Amino acid sequence: MKNSIIKGDVLSVLKDITNNEFIDCGVTSPPYNNKKIGGGIFRKIEYDNFDDNMNEEDYQLKQIDILNELYRLIKPGGSFFYNHKLRYVKGDIIHPWVWLNKTDWHIRQEIIWNKKTAVEVGGYRFYQKEERIYWLYKPVNDNIIGKRLEGKDARLGSIWEVLPDRKNSHPAPFPLEIPLRCIMSVMRNVSNGIVINPYMGSGTTAVAARLLKHNYIGIDNSQTYIDKANERIYNYKQYSDILDKENKLHYVKKSYKQRKQEMGLF
Repeated sequence: MKNSIIKGDVLSVLKDITNNEFIDCGVTSPPYNNKKIGGGIFRKIEYDNFDDNMNEEDYQLKQIDILNELYRLIKPGGSFFYNHKLRYVKGDIIHPWVWLNKTDWHIRQEIIWNKKTAVEVGGYRFYQKEERIYWLYKPVNDNIIGKRLEGKDARLGSIWEVLPDRKNSHPAPFPLEIPLRCIMSVMRNVSNGIVINPYMGSGTTAVAARLLKHNYIGIDNSQTYIDKANERIYNYKQYSDILDKENKLHYVKKSYKQRKQEMGLF
């Protein structure tokens, strides 16, 4: 299972995994139930063998089930990063908080992904240039506070300015910087850990895991995407320049503790 992508329906595959609490972290971006719209002028979001057009109530219930299965698999103290967005259907807003708040997870933070680009919406609303990344946390002994981030990670703030990946042929990829930042920030003290992405797509999360010397588990229902993802994962070292750029952002001359000591506050 480790360092492989399992072909199948996400919920069914997760339920078939009998081990509990063995995964350190996860990063994913599920299909948004966009009703075959979205993607803007650059590309329409049409998947290989999946119709992203579910009844909204069924969609949300399945997302809750999937997230609860992931909660079962991830270790206490572990994190899961869930990329989604605000959707508008016939003028009404659908916020991911509606179903996230019904899962077993503690919602630790809502991060804004500023994509710096937008889909033209005909003037009905201000251009939507952002998506959300929800940091979901599995408490240890009901302690929802958890461990602190290191200052060099926390300093990046809750608004991440990252351009979309326009070179990726997958219809709905996220840029490598997203999973790199997520995994790097919460797995500083973990060696040879396991990272899961239940919607593996083009393999970006697995590439990030390999660059950071971790293992991965992926799930996808398209053999075409699995083949392309495996090719990217095999050649993961070609993305080392993106890791180098991300590493440079996670840097402080003096730690929070050192600054407090210098100010006589410690």
